Amino acid sequence: MKKKWLEVLSRCRLFHGLDPAGLEAVFGCLQPDVRTYSRNDWVTMEGTPFNGVGVVLAGSVTVAKENAAGNRVIMTVCEPGEIFGEMTAFSGKEIWPVSVSARVNSTVMFLPAGKIVGSCANACDNHRQMIVNMLNTVTERALNLNRKVEYLTIKGIEGKVSAFLLEQHKATGNTTFMMPLKRHELAEFLNVARPSLSRELSRLRDQGVIEFHRDSVRIKKLEYLQGVVLST
Repeated sequence: MKKKWLEVLSRCRLFHGLDPAGLEAVFGCLQPDVRTYSRNDWVTMEGTPFNGVGVVLAGSVTVAKENAAGNRVIMTVCEPGEIFGEMTAFSGKEIWPVSVSARVNSTVMFLPAGKIVGSCANACDNHRQMIVNMLNTVTERALNLNRKVEYLTIKGIEGKVSAFLLEQHKATGNTTFMMPLKRHELAEFLNVARPSLSRELSRLRDQGVIEFHRDSVRIKKLEYLQGVVLST
């Protein structure tokens, strides 16, 4: 394993509690496959053979799924140190249920699912710790999927946008923050049309509820957004 990835991997929840020596031991067992992708390349495609749990080493990837109408719905965006495919690893399925694409030039490490969830030939403590971390990560992902369902059940674009802005405020602890998604990605995440999203953001700006410049947003009337969410 290249030493330049150690700092990123040390931030990954899958390897929490493992020191550099432990990481080296685990990867010696797993024999990961590291691949590079250019911007907009497909990392995986829905319906193709499952090739293991992905760990983003550099860049950023989008995890998405097509709905019944054929529209892309973004499930999540993964940054360096974050993983995808962990729920599929435990499902026993052999195909990808989602598509993953590179938002920018990216590097991804794939870990064989069978070696992660199976027993280690050496029965090492590092491998056992990784399995515990994997279970915790799967649980967290399930909670995030529940959050996604909550967004989809909110009626009206104002409610969806208000809930998303409030979530970013809660996550950062500030009323000024950088949006984690580009405009078209946010539209896909909220399952709304991009023009409708732009109109709603502009309306909130014109009413003095928010102000924004590129990816930066400032909430000026927090109570207004809270009122919208409470009424949905």
